[in-house]
Amino acid sequence: MEKRSFFERLTGSVKLDPTAELVASRTLSIKPMDLGGSRKMATEAQPMPITEEEEAQLTVDVYQNADEIVVQTIVAGIKPEDVDVSISQDSITVSGKRERAREVTSSDYFYQELYWGAFSRSVLLPQEIDPDEAEATIKNGLLTVRLPKLDRTKIQKLRVKNE
Repeated sequence: MEKRSFFERLTGSVKLDPTAELVASRTLSIKPMDLGGSRKMATEAQPMPITEEEEAQLTVDVYQNADEIVVQTIVAGIKPEDVDVSISQDSITVSGKRERAREVTSSDYFYQELYWGAFSRSVLLPQEIDPDEAEATIKNGLLTVRLPKLDRTKIQKLRVKNE
């Protein structure tokens, strides 16, 4: 049995004939497509109009180890002081705004795929955390927030003082 590619395992598809893909790629032609009543080539750069009030949603990884829950997201091109991280015992919200460094006219773009503007993401945490001990760092555009788990079994003894 031939080893399946990552894409085949991910999608569950099976490549039947290796030459069929080669033939299909040679006969593929790009045709004009209908975009809102006007005929334009699919290869043209089409900026997506985004209104001021729209917010992009960040993609996140959330995982745990024995002592903490870790939240990671890409915030490349954003200064640490422009990222707002709000946490409670059971949730985290990361928000901010990605500012365009300089204006480029839309006619000068070949591709316009980057998002500029406000973004945010809120995540409910699978376990309560201690917000007072949380830490956030940015390294190479990757925001990592470490959230220590709240230990409900820990017993705190108080010393009684005489007034």
